[in-house]
Amino acid sequence: MSVEMVEVSVRPTQPPRPAGILQQNRVFLDFFWDLAKPEQEVRLKAVENLIQYLKTENKADELEYTFKRLVDGLAHTREAARPAFSLALGQVLNAFEDVSLQSILQRIKEKHNLQAVKKKLARNAMFGNLFGVLALHQSGRLVKEPQVVLGCVQLLQSLSQHKEHLKDLPSKTMTDILTEIPEVVFEEVLLSALQADLASAFRTPEQLHLLLVALQRFPQTLKPKKLKKLLGSSTIINADNIPKLVEVLKMAARSVKKDLALPSVALDLLKLSLKEDSFQLFWKKAITEGMFKEPSGPTHFLSFRLLGSALPLLSLSQLQEVLSGEVMLHYGEHVVSAQKPDRFKLAPEMDAYVSDFLQGCKDSEKQQAVMVRFSSLTNNGYPVVPSVWRTVQHLEPAALQSYVDWLKEMFLQPRTDQLLDFSTRKQKDKQDTKEQKESPIFRLRRWIVARLASIIDNQYVKKTEELCMDVARFVFFHAFFTTKKAPASNIAETSGKLSVPLDDKTRAALVNSFFGLLLSMRHMQLSEDSTAVNQKRSLGVAADGTMWIDHLAQYAQLLLSHPKNVQKVQPFSAEQKQAWEGMLESVANMKKKSKKGWTAESGAFQQLFLLVGMHLFKAPDELLDIMKDLQSCMDKAQEKKTKKKKQQEQPEEPEWVEVMVDILLSLLSQQSRHIRKVCRTVFASICPHVTAAALTAILDVLDPDKEDEEDGAVIVTDDGDKTQKDDEDDDDVEEEEEEEEEDEDMEDDESEDDSDEEEAMEDDEDGEEMEEGEVDQNFRLELMKVLQQKNALATEEDASSDEDLDDDAMMKLDQSLSALFSEQKKKIQAKRDEKTNFQKERALVRDFKIKVLDLIEVFVARQARSPLILGLVEPLLNIVDRGMSSGSDQQEQDFLRRAADILENQLCRSKVYCRTAGDRQGELHDLLDKLMSKAKKLSDSSVCLYYFSASLYVVKMLRGALPAETKEEPTADGAAAAAVNDPKFMGNVDVDRVSSLFREALVSFMSRRKSPLTSQMFSDLFTRFPVLCVNLLDTAVQHITAGVREHQQGQACVLVLRAMQNGDVKKILSADEWTLLCEKVLKQLALSIGQVGQAESKVAKEKLVINLELCQFVVKHVRQQKLSVDLEPLKKVLQSLINNVTFKKTGKLEDTYWAVMKHFGVMKPKVEKAEPDKDGEQEAAPKKKKGFLPETKKRKKRNKPVLEPAGDKSASSGKPGEQKGQAKKKQDKKAKQKRPADAANAAQSNPAKKSKTQPDSKAGKKKKKPKQKKKGGQI
Repeated sequence: MSVEMVEVSVRPTQPPRPAGILQQNRVFLDFFWDLAKPEQEVRLKAVENLIQYLKTENKADELEYTFKRLVDGLAHTREAARPAFSLALGQVLNAFEDVSLQSILQRIKEKHNLQAVKKKLARNAMFGNLFGVLALHQSGRLVKEPQVVLGCVQLLQSLSQHKEHLKDLPSKTMTDILTEIPEVVFEEVLLSALQADLASAFRTPEQLHLLLVALQRFPQTLKPKKLKKLLGSSTIINADNIPKLVEVLKMAARSVKKDLALPSVALDLLKLSLKEDSFQLFWKKAITEGMFKEPSGPTHFLSFRLLGSALPLLSLSQLQEVLSGEVMLHYGEHVVSAQKPDRFKLAPEMDAYVSDFLQGCKDSEKQQAVMVRFSSLTNNGYPVVPSVWRTVQHLEPAALQSYVDWLKEMFLQPRTDQLLDFSTRKQKDKQDTKEQKESPIFRLRRWIVARLASIIDNQYVKKTEELCMDVARFVFFHAFFTTKKAPASNIAETSGKLSVPLDDKTRAALVNSFFGLLLSMRHMQLSEDSTAVNQKRSLGVAADGTMWIDHLAQYAQLLLSHPKNVQKVQPFSAEQKQAWEGMLESVANMKKKSKKGWTAESGAFQQLFLLVGMHLFKAPDELLDIMKDLQSCMDKAQEKKTKKKKQQEQPEEPEWVEVMVDILLSLLSQQSRHIRKVCRTVFASICPHVTAAALTAILDVLDPDKEDEEDGAVIVTDDGDKTQKDDEDDDDVEEEEEEEEEDEDMEDDESEDDSDEEEAMEDDEDGEEMEEGEVDQNFRLELMKVLQQKNALATEEDASSDEDLDDDAMMKLDQSLSALFSEQKKKIQAKRDEKTNFQKERALVRDFKIKVLDLIEVFVARQARSPLILGLVEPLLNIVDRGMSSGSDQQEQDFLRRAADILENQLCRSKVYCRTAGDRQGELHDLLDKLMSKAKKLSDSSVCLYYFSASLYVVKMLRGALPAETKEEPTADGAAAAAVNDPKFMGNVDVDRVSSLFREALVSFMSRRKSPLTSQMFSDLFTRFPVLCVNLLDTAVQHITAGVREHQQGQACVLVLRAMQNGDVKKILSADEWTLLCEKVLKQLALSIGQVGQAESKVAKEKLVINLELCQFVVKHVRQQKLSVDLEPLKKVLQSLINNVTFKKTGKLEDTYWAVMKHFGVMKPKVEKAEPDKDGEQEAAPKKKKGFLPETKKRKKRNKPVLEPAGDKSASSGKPGEQKGQAKKKQDKKAKQKRPADAANAAQSNPAKKSKTQPDSKAGKKKKKPKQKKKGGQI
């Protein structure tokens, strides 16, 4: 047998096979490897390159090999590879049309025959057949070969039996094939093959979908007569087939349960029902009555998705019918029940369906119908769609106008009969037991108010100015006015009468929505078609150049001027009426004076007047005094401007700016983001006129020391229970309120089921608090009295319990105990309410202070050059200092972070500063002394950083403008350059005094173990003020060795290095001074390095690195400048350092050391790699081989003979077969490891192993292998 094998191997080669040639072309074979790669880009690139290669080479053997490899790869075990091989096969067949599809199909069937393949490879073979058919389909040539189409369909029919692996892929592939073949091929070739599938269309969704696709593609072939022959009826959708269709749809719904998608068979059925004019039958019987018989689940979700997908296909009448039927009611119940967490929500999908419909449909009537019907789906009067429904942004202007009109009409006269209202099961049970707590009409009206406001607030809605003004007038009118019997012709809002009067809750929602609309309109952009009078437009201005709020003020005046037709809900008093009219007069005067057009200052004051005036309707008592002060303040400001030369104001009266600041502070206490923005704008315009007293009034509000005191006229107001934080949120406050109310209404009745549980939880919490707190002694005494009075307290004489009490006594005792515990519970609740109110008040005060910081920020940005800016330093530092030790809640942190940012980044780091503080030198020096003294005494380094930054800011103010920044004309180029580059300029700074202050701070830093100061602070000082750096250099050099700890000594080196690297420092020092400085530094470094011992800590090594860096800079500088400085002491210290410190091969310390020694001509020695010692390796113990047990772990044989010395041959010849086998194993292992030299050395070193490798043992072989080799040897 082996002889024949050898002869075959020696036999001359046959004619070359394709594989033999292909072995020479590695590039070609790599294409097939890349097709199986996991990266999609690599696979697609491989397909493209393969096609290009085959077209270029055009070799038959390579093409044949390609088909073989691609067909084999269709059943690849890697899932990502199968589509790649299928795509490649389809593209190759498309490129080479001379290749018959029939031959490829036959090859696929033979290669992936399910009958011949092994069971474990059956699944791969199934996919091989499927992807083979897909490849033939992707080739685009199936139409030309009808018999191949038939073969593919038959193959897919056989594959459709294996749904556990292929699911519905064969049916989908057949459907795709049907969509491309012509009707002639279907009629002549496929109809007979598909007749069984078409006849059993009502069995599975896949077969029904196949029939529906065939009906769409080949209506002439599948005529009603043919359908009747196949199915027994000439139509698909009829009364007899409805139950079958329902079952098929249920099966389809369950099949896509995890996919969260609409089955295509459902949408095709809907399209067919529209085509056969049987939509009403299909929707009512199959969907409404059939799909909703089962509990909520996949069948319901299929119906909802079908409803959304049907919107673009239905007519106007069909839309109205479908959107007012049972399916919508079930959808509303789903939305309400899905509000609870961990429940599937289909509402986002429905929103997408509606958005797609509105984007694709340009029919305004259909758009309005859909919006109206969805808005009419209500739960006890409250619509299930949110009030901020984003789909409204896709409405056409005509549809939007109609929708807004419908909302206004429903607000005035709610027609509940037109609503699709429903109640959940729990809500119905509650309605039977008790009355409904709120009318559905009031709930609907609140939603409509929020809906109108959201339409104006949404910047993407295609709205016109007329629509915005119409909505604002409507909301304002019903918020503050009512209509009398006779309507006014020039006021459109009086023509609509309320069928049911407004309740207080709805009117409060109207008021909040109106002021939210004011803010929205202030930021609103005009539509593209509107033309502005002026090219440059400001915020809050309409197309005619008038502010939106001004239009609404004129409308309010129009309503007030018609008392016969309109009545205010809360009529103005005479004083309030006068304030309103005075406001209008002031605004009119400001308009007349701004003849040049729109200016920021006039617009800001007009907006402030109008905004305060509009708030008179909301809170007239609170804002009446503010309005009076505002008018008198404006009058004084105008008088001062007209009489600049005549300054005859009474000193007792405050400046108009001070009054204005008080007004702004009072307005900031209101919970309105609109007021906050307007106050910021107004303060920015009056910043140039702000006085020290006005700035002090702002700072007094922020002073932490005065937090517990009364703030005078500043009262923080809270609008009822709707406290909203309006810091920097982008959304409207009123919109947030409406969303919260909406969520409460949606979950109103659903959450009542858990009310008892919540009460029980509250009682438990009360009990826990009582247990945690100390026992009230008074309550204990009262309890003892009650028990003693009723003889219920056991005594020592009578140890009997309450068994002696009769029923009446027990009842009285229970009543007394109940009253006592009820009173105690009220006391506990009162304490809790007091604590809650205190926290709420504290939050309001903190929120107010955050708003006041807006004014400080504006003043710092606008008046950075003002001398008044100096008064902000200490108050801001006080806020930061106190804030670091205060509470850690989020609001406190926001306030602290904001104040610190203003101080550090906007004030101290600003490039713009006061340059005219020369007349306040003494005050500034005293402030600097105070700040530095405080900084040294602090315990927190982060707070000290702010104090040090403020100190540098004061020094910068004392120095004033640099010569380069002055506007004086230079006399000559050289003089100008000298003035610009003069680093000695310090302006009005008392250099000696300031230097002594910073020197004391530096000494404190170097001599204290726990100092709040850091080296970075002094580095910043040295960089910004070189003159002070020169004065402090000696102190820093001295502490290179005199620092209290090694850390301070290292930081002293850092400061000296930064100072010597500063070019301005070198310019200030003379040549002799610079040389002397270098000598001092080198001397200190020599002393510091000489103190290094062998066992040094990590800190000491870090200090040594810094010392060496300073050495490197100084030595390099001395060498380059050729200064007369003696370097020998330092060199000796450095040479001895290598004996005290253990250097590694690499590292920062070692690299820096040798970099310094390089300047002395000493190079780092090169480490030569020593060659391995062979003798040493021989003597060393052999390495443990990976994968083998060591000798100590091997099991020892019991009857193991004692080995004799290797020289005794009788001992080695005892068991030749065993020794030969062991020798053979060792040789095999050594051959695998490819280490012959090591194996030989190991054999020589071990006598036992040497005995096994003697010449007589080399012939020893295993029993089976020697026989084979002997036979082979005979040949």
